[in-house]
Amino acid sequence: MDQISSPTSARLRAMQAEGMNLDSCPVRTVVSRLGSKWAPLLLQLLAERPHRFSELRRLVPDISQRMITQTLRDLERDGYVNRSVLPTKPPSVTYSLTDMGVSMFESYRLLFEWAEANHQAVRAAREAFDASDKG
Repeated sequence: MDQISSPTSARLRAMQAEGMNLDSCPVRTVVSRLGSKWAPLLLQLLAERPHRFSELRRLVPDISQRMITQTLRDLERDGYVNRSVLPTKPPSVTYSLTDMGVSMFESYRLLFEWAEANHQAVRAAREAFDASDKG
């Protein structure tokens, strides 16, 4: 199989040579949050349209209130999600993607499409690995 050409290894070597800690690697610090357990699903829902907190809770029933709150807060902190408090009684909160969230999601969407198209192949590879003496 041909390797994909990427300047990443050269950048990593340069960062290490300059004494930079890889914890501050720009790609690592941005992608780590996007790869969390719940962020992809919440981002996918918010890419469709803004949602109230209670809607997100209903759409993702296996996430705890604490985790949904933390994930949304992390995504808001990174600039992907906007939190709007509506002046209703009681106040309601709506979450939506920011402009940066929308621009990021265009690339993220390709990964989602790839994952859906290759889900069965990945499951088969896992089963084959687990059945081998490696697993």
